[in-house]
Amino acid sequence: MSDAVYLALAHPVRRRVLQVLAGGPRTAGELAGEFAAELSRPAVAEHLAVLKKAGLVRDEPRGRHRHYRLTPEPLAEVADWLTPFERYWRRTLRDLAEFVEEEDV
Repeated sequence: MSDAVYLALAHPVRRRVLQVLAGGPRTAGELAGEFAAELSRPAVAEHLAVLKKAGLVRDEPRGRHRHYRLTPEPLAEVADWLTPFERYWRRTLRDLAEFVEEEDV
């Protein structure tokens, strides 16, 4: 997997864009509206460009608008990469819970 995916996911605004797109496709204008209080349209466009370059979103021109949609495949690869760590933390938390229960007795 490309480091571009992890770099794209590192920014909280880009993660929020992905969360919005998980609800369905949006136009660039609709996405900019989601962030109007915090970001300019050009700033949102830059974040979309990073996400697109990383393969996390794709766009489709329809008339005068571009519709962006989530591309889930790179996220599945991230989930696969995280799986061993999830198992580690589950085991660690289970061991901690067992220890605490034994101490409470």
